[in-house]
Amino acid sequence: MWGGDTPQGFDCSGFTQYVFRLNGINLPRTADLQCELGASVSYNNLQPGDMVFFTTYAPGPLHNGIYIGNGLFINSSSSSGVGIARMDNSYWAPRYVGAKRIIH
Repeated sequence: MWGGDTPQGFDCSGFTQYVFRLNGINLPRTADLQCELGASVSYNNLQPGDMVFFTTYAPGPLHNGIYIGNGLFINSSSSSGVGIARMDNSYWAPRYVGAKRIIH
């Protein structure tokens, strides 16, 4: 759900905001603002809980998810809801723009 930020319907940043809020961390509402937080993490040093960012319809971090390990991340899209995706799949790999560690 575009703009969704509840379990009744999430967009990507609404999902990450909700999950982090459940863990006592307040995030801004959009992926681009969430990308301004935390410490940058290289792809090879990703750890579960890191936020991963992707470009989609325009340049910049417009989609995000939460890395869960083993090359996988969990995210939500307005078209397919919450799910797990591979970082190296043909859609996400070329759109990857970086990662941030919010939880130290």
